[in-house]
Amino acid sequence: MQDTAPEITTRLNLAISMAKEAGQLTLKYFQKRTFEVERKSDNSPVTVADREAEQLLRQTISTAYPDDEILGEEFGVRSGTSAFRWILDPIDGTKSFICGVPLYGTLVGVEFEKTPVIGVIYIPGTDEIISAAQGAGAWYTNGKEDRERARVSSKKSLVEATFLTSQVDSFEQRQATDVYREIEQRSYITRTWGDCYGYLLIATGRADVMVDPIMNIWDAAPLQTILQEAGGTFTDWQGTPTILSGEGIATNGHLLEEVLAITRHSPSPS
Repeated sequence: MQDTAPEITTRLNLAISMAKEAGQLTLKYFQKRTFEVERKSDNSPVTVADREAEQLLRQTISTAYPDDEILGEEFGVRSGTSAFRWILDPIDGTKSFICGVPLYGTLVGVEFEKTPVIGVIYIPGTDEIISAAQGAGAWYTNGKEDRERARVSSKKSLVEATFLTSQVDSFEQRQATDVYREIEQRSYITRTWGDCYGYLLIATGRADVMVDPIMNIWDAAPLQTILQEAGGTFTDWQGTPTILSGEGIATNGHLLEEVLAITRHSPSPS
């Protein structure tokens, strides 16, 4: 990986700048109630803001790195010939966005030879950003404040932890309601500060564990790099570090085994 470090660094810088630009674009629609909300085939919502933001991201990447592959939620795959793949979610948390709640974000993940190496989460409504590259740490900025190293919490047990999830009924969709109930009962605080904002909270030590039973690759793409570089973990429900399993667990590391003892018996997502 050493000889690719400059290529990763330049892509990280681009990922940060374009995530901010695309996120800021969404704000011209946010809380305006002037846009139409459509339903996709999976019944999830999509708006003109999702599409315009992804088009901006894709155009920026195509200009800078025409040989890199691109996978985006709204416009699918553009094939590439390099070892790099960009994975984009222009608005992660569209349900929050259409309700005028600022807990949504623009996500950019980059893989090199199928390994996650870059992750960026930008929250336009609060102007928070967290970014990471493999081996270079995770870094957080809130508005105009100075950039600081992102660190997970030091909680050692669920009994003192804050547990997050994006949507409670998603546990029922994969017949894992018992998993939710057990983690909730063991945890000190449970909240649905969900989607990417929840994972930002884990990476910055403001919450301790987040579990989602159903995820798309563009939801997960930046998370493994960010959480690992912040000192935590992002795995599937069996404990494997991956963005490909259609599910996710983020922890501060100390809580991983306690959570896995609950999730490992659950059926895989369909």
